[in-house]
Order: sequence, then structure tokens, then C-alpha cells
Amino acid sequence: MSHPAVAADAPPAGRATRQAEVVRALGAVLPAHALLWQAEDTVPYECDGLTAYRERPLVVALPETEDQVAAVLKACHALDVPVVARGAGTGLSGGAMPHAMGVTLSLAKFNRILSVDAHARTAVVQAGVRNLAISEAAAPHGLYYAPDPSSQIACTIGGNVAENSGGVHCLKYGLTLHNVLQVRGFTIEGEPVTFGSTALDTPGLDLLSLVIGSEGMLAVAIEVVVRLVPKPQLARCIMASFDDIRKAGDAVAAVIAAGIIPAGLEMMDKPMTAAVEDFVRAGYDLNAEAILLCESDGTPDEVAEEIDRMSAVLRGCGATAIAISRDEAERLRFWSGRKNAFPASGRISPDYMCMDSTIPRKRLADILRAIQRMEQTYDLRCANVFHAGDGNLHPLILFDANDPDQLRRCELFGADILETSVAMGGTVTGEHGVGVEKLNSMCVQFSAQENALMNGVKHAFDTKGLLNPGKVVPTLQRCAEYGRMLVRGGRLAHPELPRF
Repeated sequence: MSHPAVAADAPPAGRATRQAEVVRALGAVLPAHALLWQAEDTVPYECDGLTAYRERPLVVALPETEDQVAAVLKACHALDVPVVARGAGTGLSGGAMPHAMGVTLSLAKFNRILSVDAHARTAVVQAGVRNLAISEAAAPHGLYYAPDPSSQIACTIGGNVAENSGGVHCLKYGLTLHNVLQVRGFTIEGEPVTFGSTALDTPGLDLLSLVIGSEGMLAVAIEVVVRLVPKPQLARCIMASFDDIRKAGDAVAAVIAAGIIPAGLEMMDKPMTAAVEDFVRAGYDLNAEAILLCESDGTPDEVAEEIDRMSAVLRGCGATAIAISRDEAERLRFWSGRKNAFPASGRISPDYMCMDSTIPRKRLADILRAIQRMEQTYDLRCANVFHAGDGNLHPLILFDANDPDQLRRCELFGADILETSVAMGGTVTGEHGVGVEKLNSMCVQFSAQENALMNGVKHAFDTKGLLNPGKVVPTLQRCAEYGRMLVRGGRLAHPELPRF
């Protein structure tokens, strides 16, 4: 599997000339301290959380006002210069990776919470505000912002909008899409645009769900109106151990089938629990093949009833041990391991690639078994953590990026997970986006006609194709080339998948 994202050894032809031209144009609309182009200044922007692929941007722009953002976009549009908007750089699919001949537009300085309306239960925030900071600002009003990615201490709301981020509580409270009312920003031409509304309905076409999850391809978000929810009176968490991953997977489906929608329903396999327990000492059962974290929140009576019902279902599915948090400190400790799964993996491997796909809940055990077989095929380890309640997988493939062969095998391993997910009735992404990481797998899930339609939507917003180009939607040529690669040894890798 090839990626155009891997940085070239030599700079593209004409880079110096083009760089000088862009610096002159942006220097006319930005103060000197808001414009970076020297190598030592731009290297920190060469990748996001997907560190295996890097590219140094031509120029980094750090505007401080909306007028400056509009001016930068207008200048880039006039010069036909690609623009990649960037938040905190915590994304995991290469969505914020720079373009070698383009401008990285950092929204880091747009970091103010403009208002919190306790009566309307909304907050107006700039795109560079950290996810967790919204809940911290709303806390005095007894409110919080529900989507809680594991990176919430650092990730920004603009990036959450771009990727339609979720978190461990998205099963009950929804993804970013379900918790954002309005997004305001600019088109590539520097024209102001607003998606959604704070009213009950939106005049004209409702394009909010189109821009959320569009990975910076359609517009640059500047300001977001988010929905706040009341902080529950009580939350308690069940930690259930299972001696077989199929029993754990079946338990997830059984909880939902019982009509219970937990506040959170997460699953970790044995390698992952070992990694996080060594890191945070959360009290996990190291003998279990898998553990489930099932949370209930609400009034004390509601929580007590739901905890009893979930415990009965889990025992009926073969749970070997059940622990219920006795207080808030213990609940947070149970979740600390899940929230630290990624850094814990970084302690046991030089690098990891976090995949992100979604499958039907009933196939959780099947995909885990398949991943175990892939570990043998690609000779790499994989630790698994799932948003089990909605079937969103996060396998972390452990490898050493300094070894080109390990990187190659890691790419193949990841593609196999994604394409097997599709074969099981799922999708190639859940909440991390496509970026550069999943371009080839998009060719497997979608037909040429479907990809052409998605490109058509982008063209309607960005005629020149300058916003975050070369990502998310693959070209027809790329899909044709990948289609030929899928025939391995005369046989299709996944013959049950539809081809075009």
C-alpha cells in the first residue's frame, strides 16, 4: 500500500521560488511574527498524531483575527496555493498533514470561549478552544460538553468538527454532529459562511451535517456553537471480566438488546489491559481475556436500577468477575486506563498506528479473532480498545517506524483490518476520519461513482480543490491502481466485497 503522504527526500522542484512568492503575499496581510517559513520553524507542523507520514509545509500562517484568516484564504486562492487548516494536531489519520507546496493555516490563536448561556444550554467558542476547556467553563452552571475524545485535554473543537469526533460517552450522548448547533467560518475564497442555526430549523438547505466530518475540505471553521447538557447527579461504572473474547462481544450486544443504553460501554482485550494497568494502575483484571467498562448515569434511583440490570445481563453472558465503582474516585480510576490506552501503548512500542473502523456489534468477537490471525500474518503485535457500544474499533498496531519493512507490514495490517471490517458489514472509519491513512480503503468501500459524487460535493464548495487536497476522497486513478493490487496471487483479497 503506497501513500503519497510520505515526505520526499528532496524538496519539490520550484519550492524556493514558490515559497518566496507566498511569503510576500501573506506578509502583506499578516504581521511578521504570524508567518513561519524557515525549516526549523515549520518542522513542528510536519504531521499530526499519525506520525508515520510527514511533510514540511511551504509556509505556516498563524492569524490572530477573522479578517486575517479571510485575507490569507483570499491570497492563497488567488495564487492557487493549497491550504490545510490545523488545530492541535492530535488527529490520527493524517488529516492535518501539510501539503509540500501549500500553507498550513493554524487556528491556535482562536482559543477564546466567547459565551456560555446556561438557560439555552449552549456555548459559543472559537475553533482553537480545547474540548475539555468547554466543560470546565460550563461546570459552574452544572453543565458540560458531552463528546469526550481521549485527547480531550488537548484536542480543539475545530478539529472535533472536522473529524466528527466521539469519545467514550458517545453511545448515549452522541458524536460531535449531535452536539453542535452551528459552525461559522470561511470558504477558500475568504467569504464568510454559516452552517446550521441556533434556532429550531435552518433557513434553506441544512448543510451542518455535511461540514461536520468533512475534514477541512469544504470550509475553514472559526467559531462553533455547541450544545451543553446537565451534569448527571450520579455516575457509576461496572468493570466486568471475561475469560473469552466472544463472551465479551456477545455481552455488548446483549446489553443493547436488553433496551439499555449505557452512558459508556467500552471493551479492551488482554494485551491492552496489561499495557494500561502497568501505566496507570487502574485495578484491571490481568487474567481476563477482555474487560468491559459499562457506565450508568442519572439520578441515584435510575443508576441503581440500570446497574442492577446491566450486571444481570453481564453475568448471564458469562462474566467471570464484576466490580462496581463505590465512589467517584474509583469510577475515574476505572476510566483512567481506557483514557490512557494510547499513551500506554507508546510505552511498550517505539510507534503505533491506531486504526479506526466500525462494525456491527454482533461481529466484535469475529473481528478480534481476525486481528489475532493478522498478527501472525504480518508478524506484528496489536492491542485493541473498542467503543464497543457502537462497534467502533481502535486496534493499535505496534511497530518501529525506523524499520521500513515494519512500516510496510503495518500499512498492510491496517488495510486488512479496514477491509475486513467492510466485509463484516462495517465502514472504514468511525471517528478518526480518512485523512491520508485510509484513502486506499475508501476504494474498497465505495464505488467509482460514489467517490465521484463525493468529489462533486467538494467541487461545489472548492472549485480549485485547494482546501486539504489529496485526502479523504481518492481519485479514480488511485482506486484503479489499488484495485489491481487487491488481486494477490491471482485471488482477490476479499472476494465477498463488491468491486467496480
